[in-house]
Amino acid sequence: MKRLLGKLYVQVVIAVIAGALLGVFYPDFATSLKPIGDAFIKLIKMLLAPVIFLTVVTGIAKMNDMKELGRVGIRAFIYFEVVSTLALIVGLVVVDTFKPGAGMNIDPATLDSSAIASYTEAAKHESFIAFMMQIIPNTLGDAFAKGNILQILLFSILLGVALARCGDKGKPIIRTLDSLMHGMFGIVNIVMRLAPLGAFGAIAFTIGKYGFGSLFSLGKLMACFYITCILFVALVLGPICRVAGFSLWKLLRYLKEELFTVLGTSSSESVLPQMIRKMENAGCSKPVAGMVIPSGLTFNPDGQAIYYTAAATFIAQATNTPLSLTDQLIIMAVLMLTSKGSAGVTGSGFITLAATLASLGTIPVAGMVLLLGVDRFMSEARAITNTIGNGVATLVIARWVGALDMGRLNAALDGQAIPASEPEAQEGVAMAEPALSSLGRKAL
Repeated sequence: MKRLLGKLYVQVVIAVIAGALLGVFYPDFATSLKPIGDAFIKLIKMLLAPVIFLTVVTGIAKMNDMKELGRVGIRAFIYFEVVSTLALIVGLVVVDTFKPGAGMNIDPATLDSSAIASYTEAAKHESFIAFMMQIIPNTLGDAFAKGNILQILLFSILLGVALARCGDKGKPIIRTLDSLMHGMFGIVNIVMRLAPLGAFGAIAFTIGKYGFGSLFSLGKLMACFYITCILFVALVLGPICRVAGFSLWKLLRYLKEELFTVLGTSSSESVLPQMIRKMENAGCSKPVAGMVIPSGLTFNPDGQAIYYTAAATFIAQATNTPLSLTDQLIIMAVLMLTSKGSAGVTGSGFITLAATLASLGTIPVAGMVLLLGVDRFMSEARAITNTIGNGVATLVIARWVGALDMGRLNAALDGQAIPASEPEAQEGVAMAEPALSSLGRKAL
């Protein structure tokens, strides 16, 4: 029993249950615990920039063939676009089938849109072109100060390539950065021991502030969304895993600590450093893990994509706004673009949805008020689906470019002791199969 309680994911589960009970019976006190959950998220975000920077720079700097870097980027983009489009389609099909908004008969003119004014105002300044321009930082210090993941990723790739081209002159810097990276992961391990406390505070606040009553008022939408996420993971990601040669169920079991942490914090960012390290430990090369997982937060938000189509169609159904098949296809096409710029922005889901509805002009933006009560409860499903999707994407892309050690992956997923014969493996960094590609040989 003592051994079981010592496991992090068990502690997180207990904390989530305790937080929920506190929110039900002592809502006022539970609401005051919000700073605890926020503090844990801030601690993790404090580490994101240096972890991403050090992982990507050291991984790329040790590569011999820079052409492999382009191969990873191109294939990651193709994968992200295909899978996120499938997520949009699944969300659209399920919400069209169950029709959670049908029968509500709400007149948009009667809705008080003041509650979403901040989101609609922010949406006016959001565009895909503006998002792409924001990937380039004004200054290096600005990128790190704001913790902009894509800006840091861009600089890290450029520096990694530059150090790789320096040859022997760059090796002292690479060794220093590599040592610093292991120190940063040591801090991550310390911070993650606080995950149960962070989950307790976050769940207690959510239940205390919004209560279970808001769940029942829009329960059909909630059930529809959770069912859609489950179907997407099982029917889309499951077959992708089988084709790539590994089991989705075993991967979920391998990532159980991260998934329970995401459940408690409602943030996929809260486990980003851990995801990078676990993917490396499971045989994925460092450059692939370092590039795919951070970029996947923005370009592969599977749970977010499902939410967008489900929310837009729900609002149309609730307000009796007729949508033809053509209208729904247009919504999906617009979301394919607008959803790519949603990560890293406070209230990003609402901002992106507001921008999409405003650009379409067919679905009343004021209908977003209907989602305010349950949006926080749907964020857990969004974050968990995003985390699973990025884990699958990392392994699939690594396998695609020949940078995945299947022996280490199978051992990790089966819970076996992972071989540590190589120096890199002893440091917890996965070695890719030498015979597969030069990326697999030199990435680490």
